[in-house]
Amino acid sequence: MGLALAGAAALGASALVNHRNAAEAERATPPVGRFVEVGGTRLHILERGRGPVLVLLHGNGSLIQDWLVSGLVERAAARFRVLAFDRPGFGYSDRPRSRIWTPDMQAGLIRGALHLLGVDAATVLGHSWGSQVALALALQDPGRVRALVLASGYYFPSPRLDSVMFAGQAVPGLGDAISHTVAPVLTRLLWPCILARLFGPSPVPERFAAFPSALVMRPSQLRSAAAESVLLVPDALALRPRYPEVRPPVTILSGTGDRMVDHAGQSVRLRDTIPGSRLVAVAGAGHMLHHSALDAVMAALDAARAGAA
Repeated sequence: MGLALAGAAALGASALVNHRNAAEAERATPPVGRFVEVGGTRLHILERGRGPVLVLLHGNGSLIQDWLVSGLVERAAARFRVLAFDRPGFGYSDRPRSRIWTPDMQAGLIRGALHLLGVDAATVLGHSWGSQVALALALQDPGRVRALVLASGYYFPSPRLDSVMFAGQAVPGLGDAISHTVAPVLTRLLWPCILARLFGPSPVPERFAAFPSALVMRPSQLRSAAAESVLLVPDALALRPRYPEVRPPVTILSGTGDRMVDHAGQSVRLRDTIPGSRLVAVAGAGHMLHHSALDAVMAALDAARAGAA
């Protein structure tokens, strides 16, 4: 009984500390963009530059600042009107519990936001989990999506340890308890290992020190990330039969040294599945191509824009 009470007290104290840390993270890094509301869901959007529209959809567990820290927003804003979204549940965007936030559901939300913003044509860049949302958006609204650039994506179902590891954290109730107590502590402890896997075999760039990791470690964001880890395989299974239907031009970017997704089993296979798609393989690069191979990403964006004109 005493051990149980001590454990409960420790978890309660951990929850209070994590709540305080989350509030401090938000004070230290306030929203960088503006908000639009679509179907009762508030989305946080950063807008920079002028020209043809470029939509940026980040990966699982990330947020708008990933694009900023990499330098991509600065480079792209010189020739695009850049719209970078915090996807639902990440950064400062809402993620209502009344919905299952599949790529299709998220694509519908992004589509509504683009309509509100008066965007009738856009190049869409999706990174990692965001590539599934980008594909779903192109399938829903091929007239609005003029070109797709997909970086380091997961497109075909395969065994994923992270889907199993995060299953409990995605369960209502239990997931909240884990996210508010032990998950932030574990994430903080494992952060160097997480970065090494994300960036490897490339080193973590010095400028990534400016990334607001404390925002990523908030309980709400960790729970959203867990839910997306669990959805990764079934979502790929649902999207897979529809890939040949994608109509906008598709450029697939992949690092041959990616430690998160298999280059041949995912990106090469997608190139062979989507008619007319183009694969840009970055030799030896890892998962975070917009950091380690920014020139290749920008070249792909410029080529996609020219091809869609």
